[in-house]
Amino acid sequence: MRVVVTGGAGFIGSHLCDRLIEADHEVMAIDNLVTGDAENLAHLAGHDRFQYIRHDVSNFIFVSGKVDAIWHLASPASPNPLSPYGYPQLPIQTLKVGALGTHNALGLARANEAVFLLASTSEVYGDPEQHPQREDYWGHVDPIGPRSMYDEAKRFAEAITMAYHRYHSMDTRIVRIFNTYGPRMRLDDGRVVPNFIRQAIEGKPLTIYGDGQQTRSFCYIDDLVEGLLSLMEIKSHNPINLGNPVEMTIEELADLVLRLTGSEAGVEYLADQRDRSDPQQRRPDIGRAKEILDWEPSVPLEEGLRATIEDFRIRL
Repeated sequence: MRVVVTGGAGFIGSHLCDRLIEADHEVMAIDNLVTGDAENLAHLAGHDRFQYIRHDVSNFIFVSGKVDAIWHLASPASPNPLSPYGYPQLPIQTLKVGALGTHNALGLARANEAVFLLASTSEVYGDPEQHPQREDYWGHVDPIGPRSMYDEAKRFAEAITMAYHRYHSMDTRIVRIFNTYGPRMRLDDGRVVPNFIRQAIEGKPLTIYGDGQQTRSFCYIDDLVEGLLSLMEIKSHNPINLGNPVEMTIEELADLVLRLTGSEAGVEYLADQRDRSDPQQRRPDIGRAKEILDWEPSVPLEEGLRATIEDFRIRL
């Protein structure tokens, strides 16, 4: 196939481009490099089936020639208000790429009669009152809170994707991605896994906000990409969760990172800075993915963290 990946220079997008190239597809990666990194695609430079286009998908998207599939991954993704790449620092851009960017990408898909896959997020569930989160749960979201630009951008993106599916009979997919980690995450991303790994490698205490009992589940990038590829092969238009159902506390994650890095810097507990929309618990129900895609994650957390730590050591 000839495919387009928006957000192709990002963490997830670049890994997806690699797998699509390996599968003999012709790949066009589109990214404006606001949060993506051209280094993530440098190894594909000069490949005869790869093209990089620097462009903001919030503006009209033009691609010459026929396109068979579009993977819409473009969006800031870090919730860290202190990171220059976090969506709290890029509120307008985040809303625009979720709304205008999704509209433009859907328009490109419709013009080409291409399959369209939207990368949505577990953030559409907000601070969930249902645990674990199933796809039929409507969520508990603060529409005007400090994280709302990302939550509402993705909720709108899902809504317009379903509108195009129903009104224009387009072949669409929606994936709700839960916490994913792995090589190529930005060193200053600000999310908990890169934060902990960088602090440990640099010999600094791992900072935990609050008591560390809030929980997350972490999915390795290779597992996620396998799920994305599987979803594109199956006609399933309703949202599907992709993530790891193994849940752990942030305190447990810190202990594991300290052990794997050999750091003796310990942990530093700081005042809880989370706002009311920051979920206390997050774990996906992946029953639909198991049933429809025959998918579930296979990379153990310790194995994935070792690979991520090695990548961070090299880049640091």
